[in-house]
Amino acid sequence: MNIQNVNHLVHAYKVAPWRVQRQWIGAALLAVVALVMVATLYLDVTSQAAIAGREIQVLTAQIAEGQRISADLQTQLASLTSASIMEQRALDLGFRPMKSSDAEYLVVPGYYEPKPEILSSASRPQLSALTIPPEYNESLLDWVDEKIATSSRGRK
Repeated sequence: MNIQNVNHLVHAYKVAPWRVQRQWIGAALLAVVALVMVATLYLDVTSQAAIAGREIQVLTAQIAEGQRISADLQTQLASLTSASIMEQRALDLGFRPMKSSDAEYLVVPGYYEPKPEILSSASRPQLSALTIPPEYNESLLDWVDEKIATSSRGRK
């Protein structure tokens, strides 16, 4: 740049100082807009996290309520099916305890009670060392000894 251009620029800024002020105001407004955008993003993320946390609390409360209701129902079922309540309900319906003289037995021709299979009398398969191939009964030392003995016989 030559001196004349520099002088022209300096003169232009001296004549119109509002240009520098406009640049500062523009930069300040840009910074404010950036801060507002960051703050908006922060508030959005924070509100979403708060909403998710509240939903988790509601779901946890619903799970606890469901477990409480289930426990109450199990308690009611246990009390309704207890022996004393069931006996009283049967008597109320007209049932009575059975006497041995009231029992009737039916004989079914051709039916024989199955005899239980006793496992202790069942024959057990006998394992013997002879059923295992000899290759699997030999240790490493036996195998090395045999190879050494075979190679020494071959040299003689």
